[in-house]
Amino acid sequence: MHKLYYQFPGTWFGDCMPFGKGDEFFLYHQRDNRNPEPFGEPFGWDLATTTDFVHYKDCGVAVPRGGDGEQDQFIFAGSVFEGEGQYHIFYTGYNRDYPEQGKPAQVLMHAVSDDLYHWEKTQDAITFTPQEGYDPDDWRDPWVIRDEERGQYLLILGARKIGPKTCQTGRTVKFTSTDLKNWTFEGDFWAPDLYTMHEMPDLFKMGDWWYHIVTEYSDKHKMVYRMAKSLEGPWIAPDDDAFDGSAYYAGRTFELNGKRILFGWVATKEDCDDEKNFEWAGTFVPHEVYQREDGTLGVRIPDTVWSAFNEREAVASDAIIDGVGARRNVVLADHCGDLYSFEADVTFSEGTRSFGLRVYRDEDAERSYQFIFPVAENRYVFEGSPNFPWFNCMNIGLERPIDLVPGRQYHIRMIVDDTIATLYVDGVALNARMYQRPGDALSMFVTDGELAIRNATIARGLREA
Repeated sequence: MHKLYYQFPGTWFGDCMPFGKGDEFFLYHQRDNRNPEPFGEPFGWDLATTTDFVHYKDCGVAVPRGGDGEQDQFIFAGSVFEGEGQYHIFYTGYNRDYPEQGKPAQVLMHAVSDDLYHWEKTQDAITFTPQEGYDPDDWRDPWVIRDEERGQYLLILGARKIGPKTCQTGRTVKFTSTDLKNWTFEGDFWAPDLYTMHEMPDLFKMGDWWYHIVTEYSDKHKMVYRMAKSLEGPWIAPDDDAFDGSAYYAGRTFELNGKRILFGWVATKEDCDDEKNFEWAGTFVPHEVYQREDGTLGVRIPDTVWSAFNEREAVASDAIIDGVGARRNVVLADHCGDLYSFEADVTFSEGTRSFGLRVYRDEDAERSYQFIFPVAENRYVFEGSPNFPWFNCMNIGLERPIDLVPGRQYHIRMIVDDTIATLYVDGVALNARMYQRPGDALSMFVTDGELAIRNATIARGLREA
């Protein structure tokens, strides 16, 4: 079981609807019991709170699901928002039986609260039924912000046009309101015709830039974002338009006390098998989002998470691995356990073909997982090593683009928590799952070059609460 990342016992963490007040984050989320499979048994929203993303308080059911005959048989994703003197939830009511009855499967619904813990479903006219021309069974995940410039509220949601599910008509649509009660449909907000559906849309401003995030499952199966100087666009794509790989899904953000956190989940794999596909829901992993000088976004480990580990131990003091004409591997730490953090500054020489880290390594059999940086390809990839028998790790989408330059110093931070490995390199993150765990060593390697490792430390386990 995970000792750091959050997953309520006996359940799998689904889509998160974050909110914050004071110094506390509220994680409204779906808990799937997988009875007998993902989405098997209907769910509502549960609530957990945290101040540090290390210790969590369980608050139980926040918004109970409706009955099997009601619109909100399942409570899909939505938005928690404060306005007009109350807290509001705009959520997706989903009934899997409704399409056969000629009714829309997904309708937007509303609940209110005075304390964030007890919610009352309004059951009033605030139901945003799918508009003409849009697919009534893909109309979900509302997100509300206050548009101060226009003195109104803006609600966006994920949708697609009517047609075969393979058509790439995914879009974000918008509604406006002055009172959170009466809403006007304003058409498409962002319709790039890139994906079959937009899930979990998010919209926020940081500095001079607006950012629009969506999660897509028809291209790279991950979260992507666009940026603009105005809510009217144009929405431009940075070179790296993602935050993580295909294992990290459906994240939403919330800013509290100057820290904007991305609340996504790392998917499990079917039957806990490295060779099989990812499935819906898993374990919550927070990223802190920050803005680079050029306006693009990076992610890093929240300070409270990094500082929760035990005392750091120096390893491989300023080592240089010589792999000229070959591949060389150096063990940095043995007996790492199933919960640790690792940090190092690395620099590779001209002509280097690849370098990387090996996790859960068995030194005798030379079996491990690895994050490998193929220098000429300007990316890093998670995979099994050796990938034999072919293949022993389904890793489609477990890669991230990164500009790899000889002589440049790269800052690496990694957290391993049971079956999850999270690697950060200068704001570029990648999460992965590992189920076999062949060994217990951590090592680094280089091929056809030299790798300098400086300031390398490891911290095993968490400090006592």
